[in-house]
Formats: sequence, structure tokens, C-alpha cells
Amino acid sequence: MMIDILSRVGDILLANLNTTIDEAEDPGQMIDLYLWEYTNDIEVAEGAVARAVGNLRLAEDDLARAQEEVSDWGAKASAAANRATQSPSEAARFDELAKSALRRQIQAESRVASLGETVAQQRAFAATLTDALAGLRAKRDELIQKREELHARARMAEAQQQIHEAFDDMDVVDPTSDIGRMEEQVRQEEAMARGMAEVSASSVEGQFDALEASAEDLEVEARLAALRRPASTTSTLAG
Repeated sequence: MMIDILSRVGDILLANLNTTIDEAEDPGQMIDLYLWEYTNDIEVAEGAVARAVGNLRLAEDDLARAQEEVSDWGAKASAAANRATQSPSEAARFDELAKSALRRQIQAESRVASLGETVAQQRAFAATLTDALAGLRAKRDELIQKREELHARARMAEAQQQIHEAFDDMDVVDPTSDIGRMEEQVRQEEAMARGMAEVSASSVEGQFDALEASAEDLEVEARLAALRRPASTTSTLAG
């Protein structure tokens, strides 16, 4: 069970989440899904780490008791051997007690060696699980930050889209064509005014020409009358 949990944690840590998120239709939902999975996995990993650390503490306690037993049986063996020396009549009985204590000491030393290996394994296993849990938490923090960045980018994209839609809905007319049309209209009006001015000028000149012609005709008639006048006078005098 513990190995399965560790393997699962390792697989999640090695997963290429960025590629999956980039290819997703809705990155925000994908990140939320990963966060949900990570939260569940972290809870499982925390339980696994707690059990591993608990087992480690139990093994350490067993090792400490075994080490104490080694010392205790050693002390009992030493006391029995001393009594055998001090009481020659009971030396055989105390020697047997010393031997029995030494056997117990040897058994305790064997347990110490075995428990020492167990403690080392449990300690390494707990450290591995703890590192994996720290990796999961760091990855979850990274996902949370990425989700916030994506949400900010999504809000900005939505605002930009609304601005573009607002501009698309506006009836924006290019004034260039209207200006050109108005310029042409003004040119036409200016041309009309110039034409009227020329027509008016030609009419005035014609009137002056007519006036000059009339004056000339009058002058001609006057001179003709003057020419005729002497002839009439001469004719009268002759009669």
C-alpha cells in the first residue's frame, strides 16, 4: 500500500501538466481538475507520511528497548559472574545464571541489529514520502499561481473582445470619401461662379460696345448734318 502511494505520487510529479493544460479547450477547468486531484493526492500522501513516520517512531522505540535489554542482560550476567566468584559453593548456580543472561543479551543484540536495519529503512522511506509530499504541495502552489495568471489573462482577453465588439457595432464612416465629394462640390460651385463672372463681364463689355457704337453713329450723323448745312446755306443765298 505504501509503495503504491509513493509510486502514484511519483507519477503525478513526473506528469507533463503544462502540455496538457496548453492543449486543453478550457485551461481553467483543467487546472481546477488537477488542483482537485492534487488536493486528494496530498491528503492521501499526508496520511501515508503520517503512517510512515509513526511506524518509524515505533521501530525506534523497539530499538531503544532492545538496546536497553542488551545493557540490562549484560549487567545481570556480570552480577551473576561476580556472585559465582564470591560464593564458590554456589558458583555453579551463579555461572548458569550468568550464561542465561548472556544468552538473553546475545538475543537482544540480534534484535538491536535487526531493528537498526528496520529503523534505517523506515527512516529512508519516510524521508522519501516526505519529499514527495513536499513536491506535491509545491506543484499545487504552482498550479494555483498558474490558475490565477490564466484567470487574469482570460479577464483581459474578455475585456479586449468586448472593446472590439463595441467598435464593430459602431457605425464608423470613413470621412475621406465625403471630404472628397465636398471638395468636388466646392470646385463645381467655384467654376460656376467663374463662369457667371465671365458671362457678366462679357455682357457689360457688349453694352459698352453698343454704347460706343451708338455714340459713333450720332457723331457720324452730326457730321453729315454739318456737311449738308453749308450746302443749304449757299443755296438760300443764291436765290
